[in-house]
Order: sequence, then structure tokens, then C-alpha cells
Amino acid sequence: MILGRITGSVVSTIHHSIVEGRKLLVAERLDASGSPTGGYVIAIDAIGAGFGETVLILDEGNGARQILDDSEAPVRSVVVGIVDAVELEAS
Repeated sequence: MILGRITGSVVSTIHHSIVEGRKLLVAERLDASGSPTGGYVIAIDAIGAGFGETVLILDEGNGARQILDDSEAPVRSVVVGIVDAVELEAS
């Protein structure tokens, strides 16, 4: 799982049918404290996430295909949750 913040979207006129009716979102990767790590990921939106929201991204192909209920889908990353808060235990 990846913690990320939605920073944009990707628009295409030609795409695989699994993308039809779904948004492709660009998410900036975050560390556990919510700070950017410098990386990003493009993921299919499965929950209706919006710009600026902190999200949880499943970044594993088989799990992503199960979420989308398509065992043949050419998908790796799916936004699966909107994060309300992150609590870290002191070590």
C-alpha cells in the first residue's frame, strides 16, 4: 500500500476499456508523516477521490484486478481509500 496525495489527473482519448468511465489520478507519494517523498504514481480511481485528498493506493496488479473484478485487466495501481488521519506510535 502507498500513502499519497492526489495532485492531478491523466486524460487520454485512446485507452483500454477497463478505464472507460473511470478517472486516472496522479498521486504524489507521501511518507508516514505526510511529507512528500519525491515520487508519484498513476492509479485508477475506484472510490471517487478528489484533488488534494490523501489516499491509500493498492500498488499490486493481482489485488488491483480483484478490486476492479477483471482478471485480465492491464492494471497495477488503484486508489482504494481516502485517509482521514494517520496516527503514529512513539517508538
